[in-house]
Amino acid sequence: MKKFIEVSLGSYSISHGYDTNNKEITENFKVEGFFKKIVALERIKSVSEKYILTDYLDGRWIYWEYKETYNDVKLMLGL
Repeated sequence: MKKFIEVSLGSYSISHGYDTNNKEITENFKVEGFFKKIVALERIKSVSEKYILTDYLDGRWIYWEYKETYNDVKLMLGL
């Protein structure tokens, strides 16, 4: 069984949690183009047609834009 997938990731947002009004606190990073990254399957929380959501340090999450198609990512995940 696979433990990792290789995807082309681009711009991303880090979710730092929520403020006292329950509004998500995010930090956005825009990058030029995409770069290849090997991601552990256990870190992936969800996949949409635009983002892969992964966990990060200290309970934070990262929303990554990705280059591959949604169906390509589903195939990588064995779905």
